[in-house]
Formats: sequence, C-alpha cells, structure tokens
Amino acid sequence: MMTGDEYRASLNDGRATFFEGERVDDIPNHPVMGVAADVVAACYDGFYSPDPDARSPLMGIPKSAEELKNRMPLLHDADMLAHTTYSSIMTLITAAGRMPDQPVYNERIMAYVEEMQKKDVRIIQCITDAKGDRSLPPGKQPDPDAYTHVVERRDDGVVIRGAKLHITGASLGHELLTIPTKAMKPGEDDYSIACCVPVNAPGVKIVNASYAPRHEDVRHFPISSTKHCPEGFVIFDDVFVPNERVFLNGEIEYAANFAHSLGLWERLGSLSHLADDADILVGFAQLISEANGLDRVAHVKEKISDLIIYATLIRASLEAAIYNCDFGPDGAAFPNELYINAGKYHGAANYSSMVRHLHDVSGGGIVTTPTMADLENNEVGALVRKYMAGGAGVAGEYRMKLFHAIRDITADSYGGWRFVTYLQAGGGLYAQRIVTRRHYDLDKAKSMALEQAHMEAETPAK
Repeated sequence: MMTGDEYRASLNDGRATFFEGERVDDIPNHPVMGVAADVVAACYDGFYSPDPDARSPLMGIPKSAEELKNRMPLLHDADMLAHTTYSSIMTLITAAGRMPDQPVYNERIMAYVEEMQKKDVRIIQCITDAKGDRSLPPGKQPDPDAYTHVVERRDDGVVIRGAKLHITGASLGHELLTIPTKAMKPGEDDYSIACCVPVNAPGVKIVNASYAPRHEDVRHFPISSTKHCPEGFVIFDDVFVPNERVFLNGEIEYAANFAHSLGLWERLGSLSHLADDADILVGFAQLISEANGLDRVAHVKEKISDLIIYATLIRASLEAAIYNCDFGPDGAAFPNELYINAGKYHGAANYSSMVRHLHDVSGGGIVTTPTMADLENNEVGALVRKYMAGGAGVAGEYRMKLFHAIRDITADSYGGWRFVTYLQAGGGLYAQRIVTRRHYDLDKAKSMALEQAHMEAETPAK
C-alpha cells in the first residue's frame, strides 16, 4: 500500500498537466492543486497498512449486500479519487461479466484490476468526448477527433487520439480508464475503444479548471476550502496503448456495455452522496431557522418537512438498491438498476427545489453577511457581532458561520459545482429515466391493473 508522502511523490512523474495557462511541474506544492493532493494523501495515510500483502479496503470487490453497504461509509470518509477508483474497478468487473464471449478482454481486465489493487493507485474515469457537432454521430463528424478513436493499430497495441471532458481529479490520479461515451454503429469501429492509460503516458495532456476558493481567509469558505478537486480536460495526442491495457478494440456491439457499466457505479456514488448531502441540507435548514428565531413558524416547518421527506426517500432508494442487489458471474454484488436510477433521478431532479427551500428559510444573509475577518476590526467588529446576533441569545459569530457555510455549499462556486454535478453525473437525468423504464416491470403492472379491474388483456386485432 502507498503512504501519503509516497502518493505526493508519485505525482511528480513528468505528467503534462496545466492550470490557468501554465504547466504545473510540482503538483504537491501548487497553491490550488496541492490542497486537493493533500486531501488524497491524507486518505492514503488513513487506510495505510505496512503489511506487504495488504490491500486497500477501498479497492475490494463486494460479494454481498452487506459488503456493498459497508463500502459506502468508507468511501465517504475517503477522497473523491477513492470514489472514482472504486467505480472504475467495478465498471471493469461489470463490463467483463457482460462480455462472456470475449475471454481475451476478460483476462486482461482481471489482470489489470489485480495489478492496480496491488499498486494501490488512483484510477480516473474518462468517458465524455468533446463531441463536436452534437447533431452528428461519431463517424460523420467534420473532425474525426471529436470522439476519441483509434488512429493506428499495431501488433503490440493501438494509438488513440481525442479528448475527454469533465474528468474530475484527472491530474491527481495515476491511471485513466478511457471508454466509449455511447453505443456505436457499424462503421464506427475505431470509436469502440476501451483501455487504460497512465496519466504520464507520452501524448497525454491535462488542462485543469477548479472551483477552489481563491480567498486567503478559509473561514469564508469553511467547506470548499478543503473539498475542492480540479476538473480535467484530458487530451490524447496520439497516445500508444499496449495490448494488455486494451479491453475493447472495434467491437461495436460492446461499446455501450462500458458506458452502461460506468453509469451504474457513478449513479451509486451520486445517490450515496445525495443521501448524505440531503441530510446536511435538513441540518442547515433547522440550525439556521433556530438561529433566526423562525423554527416554529408554520411555513418554515413545512419547508423543513419537505426537506426531510426528500432526504428520507433518497436514503430509502439507496437502501433498496443495495439490499435488492444483483450478482455477476464471479459473485460480485451490483446495486439494483431500477432503484439506483429512480433514486438518482429523484435526488438530482428535486435538488434545486430543496436548495431553494433552504435559501428561503435562511434569508438573504447567506450572500450578504460580513466576513469573519470583519469581527476582528476594532471599529466595526463589536457592531457586527451586535447586529448579527439572532433569537434566543444566538451569538452573532455563530449565526455568521452558519450563513457562510450555507453560502459555500449552495450559493457559491462549490455549490454551483455540486448542482451541475448532481444533474450530469452518471449520464444526466434523461439517461436515468430511460434505464428506470427499462428495468421497471411494466407487464407486471399491467397485469395487476387488469386483475384489479376484473379484466383480461385485449388481444391485438390482426
């Protein structure tokens, strides 16, 4: 297993990563990216074992509903890259189980997973392509590089070209799991490529964006100051991938298999986070309503009740997805597709309404409250404390901290990132609607309705 210091050192491996127009050659000491790297390093130290045969519990394959459930709190205590690593491994395991007639790819996948578990690395998922003209399929784009594709096939591997967007933590990982973004049609063989690429492979370039706060006083950003993670724009500029790291190479019938497998595990991660975050929204709503002296007002109580119901239904769908899990041919436990997709849709589709409830309960102070540093000013500090005080003896400083936390998590850069991520992670709301319908037993529902009405099914006219 890797220590935190070993992880930090591993990032300075010659990878071509860029931040706001400049190449970053020392990620651990970078003022923005280094903070995110420290979070990952702390996770490594938290799970480290000196036993030479030890494996990180974050990379194990669950074999039961209980193991699947117990993995969630471990991941919540870990960093973002632990989530992407776990879902990457499970994506590969899931995809392999759905390709029983592809023994070569299955053997490569299992060998790769075993190697990564031993090395205790972080794996990043690369799925969303640049896409160019979105009205056109991959094979009809004016620029064939709009979708990542194979530009050369060799006896020992392939050369790929293209770009993958919205790749959380790309510059902080070690491996890039690169898969097709959608189903492919005949003639789109070159776009049906799934493989794993080292972050420092020649030709890989990563351009980073970040919602990290740039305020020197972290008290103004109590949550995002330690939770931010850079978003990578990953470019494959004629990157060679050896055969042992290629898991699909032209088989169009399996292109969607990888995308659907990743969607399943991304949605599990999103739903799990939504469940915790919904409880946090409830907590902030109750705390700020008490601080404002409004916790017994009817419409405030009603909004908090809406938040509670929202949080409870998300938690229920997560529990249902886990305890009604399915099993792959190797015994790996997978969350139930119906409940995971319905729950993810419900959580993401209604998230903005719940945030609106929190803002309504909180009031305008979430964006207008003075900074914590103002409390330390000799001229106005005492006055700020006086007028920021709330009901029932609530101190001004306490109320200000609540306002800043709520702003940070819902109404600032980090809050915007959360909102968009919940909507788009795992394929967007439309994808969850499609999969939910696909896995819902409509025939059973029709039969139950007919039985209730004492009817028989109508035979279609010939």
